[in-house]
Amino acid sequence: MSKRPASTLGEIIRQQRELAEMSMRQFAQIAGISNPYLSQIERGLRAPSQQVLDGIARALKVSADALYEQAGMSPPGDEQPLDSAVLDAIAADPRLSARQKATLREVYEAFVAGGPAGRRPSR
Repeated sequence: MSKRPASTLGEIIRQQRELAEMSMRQFAQIAGISNPYLSQIERGLRAPSQQVLDGIARALKVSADALYEQAGMSPPGDEQPLDSAVLDAIAADPRLSARQKATLREVYEAFVAGGPAGRRPSR
């Protein structure tokens, strides 16, 4: 059974918040978001925007990149510009778990890196 989208990132955030011994209300206030929104993020129902994740990371005293890394995700902007449409589609697909997204990214990047650029199939 696969996890819901953003659930791994939400679990990491919840664990870090609990390790910091902060209530959800305290943490939401420090991060600059609403308590219900934080709850949705922690339960994997919503994926935080980069701006929200930056606020959460500041509240946890870690970098947003560290949170992505712990969740097994690539931070936004790590992709090559030409590949971003495919990688964005993979990242945005709510049917995929974080692990599935990471695997698809790796497979796609391996195909792109291994294939000759611009070569057309022979007939």
